[in-house]
Formats: sequence, C-alpha cells, structure tokens
Amino acid sequence: MPRTMEPLKLFGMLLVFWVFLNGSIALSTLAVGVIVAAAIVLFFPGTLSFLSGHRLTADALIATVLYVGYFLKELVKANLQLARIVLSPSLPINPAIVRVRTKLTNPVGRLLLANSITLTPGTLSVEIKGDSLYIHWVDAKTTDTEAATQEIVAGFEKYLEVMYG
Repeated sequence: MPRTMEPLKLFGMLLVFWVFLNGSIALSTLAVGVIVAAAIVLFFPGTLSFLSGHRLTADALIATVLYVGYFLKELVKANLQLARIVLSPSLPINPAIVRVRTKLTNPVGRLLLANSITLTPGTLSVEIKGDSLYIHWVDAKTTDTEAATQEIVAGFEKYLEVMYG
C-alpha cells in the first residue's frame, strides 16, 4: 500500500475501533468518531504506524476471524489441561523455558504472537530475541526448538503470517 494511503488506513481502523467500543452506528456516534479519528491522525502523524501493519486484504480479514477462533479454541484447551494438572494430587508438571522460532518479521505480528502465547494458560512469553521467543512452559512436552515451535507457535503463526507477513 502506498505511503500516502497510510493516514486513510489508520483513520479507518480508528473509526472501526470507535464503533466497536461504542457498540452503535448512530449518526451522533459516527460523527464524534470521525472527529476523534481525524484529530488523532492529524495531531499524531506517524506515531501510530504500528496500527497499520495489518494487511487489508480478503485473505487477511478471513485469517483474522480464523485467528480469533483458533485462539479461543487453544484458550479453552489450555485451561482444561491446566485444570487437570492442578487438580491432580501428584501435580504432574515438567516446567521448562523453551526456545521457539518465528518467521514473523512485523513487530505487531510478533507482539500478537507473544501475547497469545502468554494469554494461553500454561505458557508465558519471557523474551524475544531476533527470530526466537523464550517461553516458560508449565508442562514442557519437549525442549527441542523445532518441536516446541510446532507445538506452541505454528498454529498461531499460520494466521499471523497472512495478517501481518
């Protein structure tokens, strides 16, 4: 997308966010949203560029919906697994800090990946260095980088790659 379109893209994203926050498309709500979004774009040019990393293609929008669904599925699955561990009298855990790799280059894509991992019970993103993330895993199934990447990162990353590249 040409650089000249970035302010319009940011304006659109801010306006959509405004509508979602307000839960209304009433004319007065939209009017205030237009004013607020325009003011932000005019007074803070370039400072919110991290919001414009999301691709605006049909594939990216579909991937976004699928990503949310995948995240919710993983969230429920991880909660059930962690509940089983906590409720077990023997507390069968195998904690480890594992290194995983990401192919994502966009900073927002990496941030979403790290936050998704952290929000999923049983895993916590500790550090990002280059193309590596260090994850504290309550019940580590492996410490091998490639196997841990497949187990923890691959599912999230396939959608984030389409969304952010």
